[in-house]
Amino acid sequence: MALALYTHPACLEHDPGPGHPEAPARLEAVLEAFDDPRFAAVERHSAPRASREQLERVHRRAHVEHILGVMPKSGWMQLEADTVMSPGSAEAALRAAGAACAAVDAVLTTPLRRAFCAVRPPGHHATPSAPMGFCLFNNVAAAAAQAIDAHGLERVAIIDFDVHHGNGTQDIFWTDPRVLYASTHQSPLYPGTGRSDEHGCGNVVNAPLRAGAGSIEFRDAYIRTVLPALDAFAPQLVVISAGFDAHHLDPLAAVELETDDYAWVTRRLVELALRHAGGRVVSCLEGGYDLGALRASVAAHAAALLDTPAA
Repeated sequence: MALALYTHPACLEHDPGPGHPEAPARLEAVLEAFDDPRFAAVERHSAPRASREQLERVHRRAHVEHILGVMPKSGWMQLEADTVMSPGSAEAALRAAGAACAAVDAVLTTPLRRAFCAVRPPGHHATPSAPMGFCLFNNVAAAAAQAIDAHGLERVAIIDFDVHHGNGTQDIFWTDPRVLYASTHQSPLYPGTGRSDEHGCGNVVNAPLRAGAGSIEFRDAYIRTVLPALDAFAPQLVVISAGFDAHHLDPLAAVELETDDYAWVTRRLVELALRHAGGRVVSCLEGGYDLGALRASVAAHAAALLDTPAA
């Protein structure tokens, strides 16, 4: 099996309210992308809930208890400037993090080599102790911790091509040399982190892009900076924070990527995984707020995960 899809209907029940860009329609668009006949053989899996142990590897217990305990019975609860909870949000967040951990288990213990987690809320802004930027739990961080703590891996790479820097992921692994975090993102832009001189313990690689940067600058950042660092690290698992909001149609930023850029970068990351990780890749949905661009970009990403030859 070349590619599996992990998702859950609960992820549609997280409702940040009218006009919020991180709307349930985003996930509907992503799932529509998988209706393409190219993906007929993709195996669909129902995402389990993340356990407290899985969440508390990357979040403080007080944060986990807060997110699971403040669920409103109706309406909305504002957690911070951009992050809102509805009655279905806690269950959605549990399934989103659970999908990432289950996908890691599958690629490390079964013939499956690649998985895409079509989930929301996204995760890469969630810090050890706080929700932030539409995110409640950090899904890719939970995935990396699952690979290390449950399966004994020594080197996991997280690559983040969302247009916003994944400050939460960087923060969680800032002093952990077992995880390499590499990001391309627009700068300056929310959340204001991700400078090229932020290095953690030597395990952080940031390649910021100017507003208006397009395919040439994006691909050059990978060829010159990100891919050499990944090759030197030789990860045993590749985890992708797959945000598609650097697309030129996206309303929340000003990077000018084309749909094919997502296919290109995905192929490069799969090739890297084939060199070092037996082809094992787990990708988790992050941003992407123009529905048409999101649908097309996810299809390009998934096709590259599926079609790049397996080990």
